[in-house]
Amino acid sequence: MSNLQQNSGRSAFDIPTSDVMTQLPTQFFATLVQNVNHEIASGHDVINLGQGNPDTPTPPHIVKTLQESAENPLYHKYSPFSGHAFLKEAIAKRYQEDYNVDLDPETEVAILFGGKTGLVQLPQVLLNPGDVCLVPDPGYPDYWSGVALAKAQMSFMPLLESNAFLPDYEAISDEVRDKAKLMYLNYPNNPTSATAPLSFYEDTVEFAIRNKIVIASDFAYGAIGFDGHRPVSFLQAPGAKEVGIEFYTLSKTYNMAGWRVGFALGNAEIISKINLLQDHIYVSLFGGIQAAAAAALTSSQQCVTELVARYESRRNALYEALSSIGWVASKPGGSFFSWLPVPSGFTSAEFADLLLREAKVAVAPGIGFGTHGEGYVRAGLLSDEKRLEEAARRIGKLNLFK
Repeated sequence: MSNLQQNSGRSAFDIPTSDVMTQLPTQFFATLVQNVNHEIASGHDVINLGQGNPDTPTPPHIVKTLQESAENPLYHKYSPFSGHAFLKEAIAKRYQEDYNVDLDPETEVAILFGGKTGLVQLPQVLLNPGDVCLVPDPGYPDYWSGVALAKAQMSFMPLLESNAFLPDYEAISDEVRDKAKLMYLNYPNNPTSATAPLSFYEDTVEFAIRNKIVIASDFAYGAIGFDGHRPVSFLQAPGAKEVGIEFYTLSKTYNMAGWRVGFALGNAEIISKINLLQDHIYVSLFGGIQAAAAAALTSSQQCVTELVARYESRRNALYEALSSIGWVASKPGGSFFSWLPVPSGFTSAEFADLLLREAKVAVAPGIGFGTHGEGYVRAGLLSDEKRLEEAARRIGKLNLFK
């Protein structure tokens, strides 16, 4: 038997790795997932508040549309590369109804394999090696991945509680402004759960025009606002489509995380570039999924109303329970996350480790979202009220808050 046969599955020589792959950021939360799974495998009842995955199923009418559409022979063929017109028309209609924003379905809407795909693709169509991208800190770590793949550089914008977790444009140096070509924003925000007013987006458009910087608004949690307030879309600001685009996903609004349906919306030139890149990589989404996505967008939005009410009820239950153990924090205005201050004497990673080890409660350490995430942990509203209250009781037994 030859050596190759004996060592089946192993490389016969050193397989090369591209420089880009070695420059990708470390997947910080992979370790968190491993630790949680280890505790569960050891027989412990872990309340996992560290995840960002919706915990309730996709509404039945959307699932039924997929089931029926799967039998349509038309969808067994390749979909149009840029997606079916009916889906782009559906998202344009939804934006008109929800935000009073007009979109041309053909030129101002790109269909994505989930929002994350578009967020990672954008630097690859806009940036050259050495170009600068402005990135929120703390922020969604996959922004970093897209910049790394483009061999570009990041300049971080601190999101501070003293400024309502909004970036301070005046604090950005002239040197960085001159080099910057792209900026990521995300409201309602992951991880801070902050929301942004229209006035902020108006200032953003002015800043973008003055400095020739493309704006990428990550609106993944755009449907989830509390206390009667609907989150504001960047595209509602006058001139927004002249300077940027917005990313929207069905993952959070309709509990369709596993379906991988997202959109890029806005500036026609940028949308064209995204579609061109995708022409080289994909042949669009399965037509049956596109039909189900269109049904989600065009049918009654009562399921969305109920979802937001569910998260708001959970938020209220969690914060009442946290208050009872002395853990004081500001209630989130949107998203399905809570951004909670770490008690003195701990780093965010140390505190998260302690909660998992001693209370069997998993949270995400703020440092995983950037330097300015230190001092906080992120907890998801992705368990029912009883489990959230139980998490607070377990943490309270550690006597960390006086």
